[in-house]
Amino acid sequence: MSEFLSDIEIAQAAQARPITEVAAELGLNEDQLEVYGRLKAKVDIHALADMPRKGKLVLVTAISPTPAGEGKTTTSVGLADALRKLGKRAVLALREPSLGPVFGIKGGAAGGGYAQVIPMEDINLHFTGDFHAIGAANNLLAALLDNHIQQGNALGIDPKRITWKRVVDMNDRQLRHVIDGLGGTSQGVPREDGFDITVASEVMAVFCLATDLLDLKERLGNMVVAYSYTGEPIYARDLHAEGAMTALLKDALKPNLVQTLEHTPAFVHGGPFANIAHGCNSVIATDTALKLGEYVVTEAGFGADLGAEKFCDIKARTAQLSPVACVVVATLRALKMHGGLGKNELSHEDLEALKAGLPNLEQHVQNMQEVFGLPVVVAINVFPTDTASELDAVRAACQKMGVRVAVSEVWARGGDGGCELAEEVVRLCEEGHAKLRFSYDVHSSIEQKLNVIAQKVYHADGVELTLAARRQCAELEAQGFGELPICMAKTQYSFSDNPQLRGAPRDFVVTIRNLKVSAGAGFIVALTGAIMTMPGLPKMPAAEHIDVLEDGTIVGLF
Repeated sequence: MSEFLSDIEIAQAAQARPITEVAAELGLNEDQLEVYGRLKAKVDIHALADMPRKGKLVLVTAISPTPAGEGKTTTSVGLADALRKLGKRAVLALREPSLGPVFGIKGGAAGGGYAQVIPMEDINLHFTGDFHAIGAANNLLAALLDNHIQQGNALGIDPKRITWKRVVDMNDRQLRHVIDGLGGTSQGVPREDGFDITVASEVMAVFCLATDLLDLKERLGNMVVAYSYTGEPIYARDLHAEGAMTALLKDALKPNLVQTLEHTPAFVHGGPFANIAHGCNSVIATDTALKLGEYVVTEAGFGADLGAEKFCDIKARTAQLSPVACVVVATLRALKMHGGLGKNELSHEDLEALKAGLPNLEQHVQNMQEVFGLPVVVAINVFPTDTASELDAVRAACQKMGVRVAVSEVWARGGDGGCELAEEVVRLCEEGHAKLRFSYDVHSSIEQKLNVIAQKVYHADGVELTLAARRQCAELEAQGFGELPICMAKTQYSFSDNPQLRGAPRDFVVTIRNLKVSAGAGFIVALTGAIMTMPGLPKMPAAEHIDVLEDGTIVGLF
């Protein structure tokens, strides 16, 4: 049973099928694959270019996460497996994990228990090398930028207004703020600099929103990397960087095909953070899944106020995607934590704390239904300590909202534990009541869009721009970027910009401290609170428990 085995032990014991057989079920032949060993392959999207989308898209999101965990990826994997048990040709479309959190505290992003994608060690580590390619492309642009300044600076780039940072896919706080170019005139121009984590980079966002190779190259060229002494934006195309960057990314852009423990096809491709970037897997992977599957289960990062809002307002708007149903994942443990309990108090029944935390779930559900126009089912990812009385309290609250609840036991039982959820998802899809709406009019001003997100999605009183943000807002609108969508960089732990305000807070204002254009990705990043684009490692990193045995078997990876 799963309680005696770790996630990696369950994954390593699985009887995986050759990836060519998994691909064949989707109608893909070996000529359309680039095989990476026995269990991984990239798919040639050129062969599918003229195929129409025919699948029904199901969006999986969650309540505001807590350290107790919600199991969103696990639920997504188990739901896809359960749909196949109901006779549906289901396909997964998920993000790739970032190495930094794998070695930090969060863990991987391959699911858990008996609802996992495999090979989980590869997926959580180097996989097919996509993130390394993204990091190399990003850092090539940084090198070209600094070299241009060193070689005479014909573009008049102001070294104090360089916005482009180098990246590394690791949690490394030491690199947040650095001074480089030291050692004399031949070693470069000394300046303040810094690193972001790879998944927070604009190259990652561009990679995930590009529709094909030419679109990728155009988006890369459109990225703003600095400003001149006269205040004009400097683009990557001004440095003639987009061609070489595309050359580094051309193979990575092909979506990765793997499988679940129950052999459900899974496209795992791209992986921006949802509290910094848009938090969704690649448009190309989702598009490919929709062409090949009957039901496509995809996931948006963190809570519905982050990943799902950005999925609707950015990804769906850009790629013309139309989800037909939405799953909001919750755990009783997390609801009790939103109701005021500490992490060590969650294994005991506490109806008062549960009821105090329910407004968080209710607000996420109402947002998806009323703001974004999607029919919702609540999935309770159950734990052994959950009680019947607590489950009944959640059901009663959801009944008042007019939304159904399905108990999910996929962690312990795989697809068999998700059949109730799958049946409800199929019902919502067949009823066809979805009518995707966006939370704001993209043509309104930057400040109006910020206020709409804060008021309609977060239920805040509005936003307050710092003096620096207000100056940036005016500058961005003057430069013609005012009609881009907004990507809010905000804590995942709260509807507010204060991670300590759990539940469904009211009477607060969201402070926008910085605005930055991601012109290639096609959105404006609004930084709030103390959000970091380069995380740090915890006091006891997960890396300390990972090891390799003599035969090459990895242990300690969750």
